[in-house]
Amino acid sequence: MSIVNFKPPHAEKRPTTITQHGVALSDNYAWLKDENWQQVMQDPSVLQPDIRDYLEAENAYAKSALAPMAELTTTLFDEMKARINEDDASVPMPDGDYLYFSKYVSGGQHPHLCRDAKAGGAAEVILNGDKEAEGQKFFKLAGVTHSTDHSRLAYSVDLNGSEIYVINVRDIATGSDLDDVITGAHGAVEWANDNQTLYYTILDDNHRPCAVMRHALGTQQSDDQEIYRENNPGFFVSIDKTESGKYILIKAHDHQTSEVHLIDADQPNAVSVVVEPRQIEHEYKVAHHGDHLLILTNADGAEDFKIVQTPVTNPGRENWVEVTPHQPGNLILGVQIFVDFWARIERVEGLPKIIITEFVSNTSHDITFDEDAYGLGLLGGYEYKTPVLRFTYSSMTTPERVYDYNMAERTRDLRKEQEVPSGHNSDDYVTKRIFAPAFDGALVPISLLYKKGTPLDGAAPLLLYGYGSYGHAIPSSFSTARLCLVDRGFVYAIVHVRGGMEKGSAWYKAGKRGFKKNTFSDFIRAAGYLIETGYTSKGKIAAHGGSAGGMLMGTVVNWAPKLFGCAVAEVPFVDVLTTMSDITLPLTPPEWPEWGNPIEDAEAFSYIRSYSPYDNVCAQEYPALFISAGLTDPRVTYWEPAKWTAKLRELKTDDNLLVLKTNMDSGHGGAAGRFDRLKETAAAYAFVISECGN
Repeated sequence: MSIVNFKPPHAEKRPTTITQHGVALSDNYAWLKDENWQQVMQDPSVLQPDIRDYLEAENAYAKSALAPMAELTTTLFDEMKARINEDDASVPMPDGDYLYFSKYVSGGQHPHLCRDAKAGGAAEVILNGDKEAEGQKFFKLAGVTHSTDHSRLAYSVDLNGSEIYVINVRDIATGSDLDDVITGAHGAVEWANDNQTLYYTILDDNHRPCAVMRHALGTQQSDDQEIYRENNPGFFVSIDKTESGKYILIKAHDHQTSEVHLIDADQPNAVSVVVEPRQIEHEYKVAHHGDHLLILTNADGAEDFKIVQTPVTNPGRENWVEVTPHQPGNLILGVQIFVDFWARIERVEGLPKIIITEFVSNTSHDITFDEDAYGLGLLGGYEYKTPVLRFTYSSMTTPERVYDYNMAERTRDLRKEQEVPSGHNSDDYVTKRIFAPAFDGALVPISLLYKKGTPLDGAAPLLLYGYGSYGHAIPSSFSTARLCLVDRGFVYAIVHVRGGMEKGSAWYKAGKRGFKKNTFSDFIRAAGYLIETGYTSKGKIAAHGGSAGGMLMGTVVNWAPKLFGCAVAEVPFVDVLTTMSDITLPLTPPEWPEWGNPIEDAEAFSYIRSYSPYDNVCAQEYPALFISAGLTDPRVTYWEPAKWTAKLRELKTDDNLLVLKTNMDSGHGGAAGRFDRLKETAAAYAFVISECGN
């Protein structure tokens, strides 16, 4: 375990006090939030000098403190890089006369978007990500979509990690961008079928996607027409297009309620039509087939969702006819529609499966898999009139495989298997699922990966990863980076705590709002169970989580600090009470259904205050901590991990290593380039190995 022999920075204490529900709340480090944070998101150079000085002092300290791990970090990065195919390319996706795909080139950081003509000829690069990123400290593509006549490409670019996008339109034949430039967008963009009209969403002053705009090529953004505006700050707006290509979908949603509007993509000037007006805690998704819609809905007590059918001309709930009934514990995740078939993906006890149904006969069959723990995903395509479904499969030992499945013939064609250039033998590793009994008796799934021969007598170090929020399920899928740990004797474990949806909607609800503490106790109990069953021992566990999973890290090191040898908290959401009490922040109103509203609800205030990591830092020993932040992060703002670090430095009673690394050129997702991301992972894993490895 590392001992720090030089003095870390300490943030100045500038006490501020507010009173909420009759409780005086004092905060010594509230000043680390720049009052003009909205401007900082767009232009990081305007950050207040005293705040910048502190963040840069922490970065300098982190660099010095981690210097003894530099050689190991480089070794890990080299191993990770050797395990990825630098010239990797996706399986071409057919659309009309073309096959679209993305690829990387050796040494390149960003994808190149390409297409082949089915008639033959050389592949053409329609967008070179490496070229576009030249001279940029940060570069991320999003919302890339070609027009239905294949003549133009609309694409969105984020240049500082703030998730504020600029939309451009490229003439594919000439390779030049049109004069049409849209700023202040939220990334996603969709084409109407006239190939002249674009739909996109814009952000309000608090960084929330609030409205859908229509843009006609050849006009100024100032001439764009607003076709939908969401007046409730608790709802975000997004757009999509049905697989049939017939409708543009406008979606308004928070974490428990949704509402969908349709626009006929053949009539760009058409007025949008609501499918079913929103009702609190009613969630639904819409797909289109012929003269009907298929709707995935949790209406009428269908907690794990059911599927209904309704006519396009009169889609309201009074006309819904059940197609796939609700089965408790059998969570329907989504559907994909084709002209003759439709597919749905379900999850039972943490494991996904695919079910295919033929429209005419209404007969169904499953696509089955054999491993104990695996990840599965449907890959949406461009073609609607095809019997071929594309999906991905991997497990913690099996590299990702891309399959084309002929739904009519029930045959499976392996199109690609993830290449590990340095070599990988799945038989050298073990993956399994076990269940840890929670404090209240609930069985918490744990997915495990380790190398054959690893001692299971308590001697092995273990990385325990968790998330547990928003119903997000962590897949038991393949990662080349993890092999760097398990090849060094680590057990890698994913604990599927409550708050995720691994075991259905009830599992999610049992880890949100007034039941949030189940998420934290599940993680702690899973750690204890792994000790009891010989997978590791006390003090050899490295806890790892990011974003809301970083909140999990913050709470478990408050509650059970001696259980863990170290913890990695990436962009951690740790100042929960303050953030959920600040209505100006981007995610606050939309996330009240997830955490509760401490502004209006005294009970929610008290409950959040009782676990919020920042509010519960105390004078005790903490494990070694590796904390990261992004200066332009709109999701978990930089000052949350900064304040948490400052308070930990003030109160913790140990000499264990505590570092804060703030990426001054990126946001929530860290570095955008694939090799830069690997370097960040290598640094975190070097910390884990140094603190908890044998």
